[in-house]
Amino acid sequence: MSNLTRLTAGDAELTIDPDHGCRIESLRLGGAELLVSGEHFGSFVMAPWAGRTGNGRFRDGATVHQLPVSGHAAPHAIHGTVRDQRWKTAHVTDTTAAFTTGLGDPWPYAGRVTQTVELAEDSLTLQLGIETDGDSFPAQAGWHPWFRRSLDGGQDVRIDFAPAWQEERGTDHLPTGRRIDPLPGPWDDCFGMPDGVDVTLTWPELLELRITSRAEWVVVYDEPADSVCVEPQSGPPNGLNTHPRLVTPIDPLEVATTWTWRRL
Repeated sequence: MSNLTRLTAGDAELTIDPDHGCRIESLRLGGAELLVSGEHFGSFVMAPWAGRTGNGRFRDGATVHQLPVSGHAAPHAIHGTVRDQRWKTAHVTDTTAAFTTGLGDPWPYAGRVTQTVELAEDSLTLQLGIETDGDSFPAQAGWHPWFRRSLDGGQDVRIDFAPAWQEERGTDHLPTGRRIDPLPGPWDDCFGMPDGVDVTLTWPELLELRITSRAEWVVVYDEPADSVCVEPQSGPPNGLNTHPRLVTPIDPLEVATTWTWRRL
């Protein structure tokens, strides 16, 4: 039985699937679908880490933890655990919703992740929180939306942003630790935006979508022929090892993003 949550505001329609990672499976504006459909697409939550964790291992103090290694990303672990979990629906109105899921095996710490969603006629605001049920632990969070490269057979989307740097990517697909001047695309790369993520997608003559966040990192992935991904996240790939952000009993990790659109 379907357990989809649907929100509407004006001609904006959002569909969320809490049974499959609390994934946004559809965002339609005036009937035009913005997201790529499918089990691993839409827009999914990345937590308690984002992107690749090198060789699936991270250190917390003197303890080294091993995470599951993903086939297509081997030898690394990728995109966290909660995208594969069933979430509980905590609250729903016509335009808002809240969901939660637990952390645990294969993640080595007990805790929980919440996602709140607020839809307006011209915007979507998403918020993530990671809390611990006891021990402190390093974590990351973010979103991985798959946007359609073209809408209704129109021109391909244009990506506009002005990052302060690009994380140099090694042959192992992990940041080397060097920050370089941004290179031209196509990209599967992480960029630093210390004043906050600010990326605009423009489908010419149709729609402009601005993605903003107080987070300081964004991964842009535009290599596929049919899609582009703009992924605000609280730290860079392999950040559990290189930029650990501790979640403590009095200091949860919180991150938010807003997508704002206008018709052209």
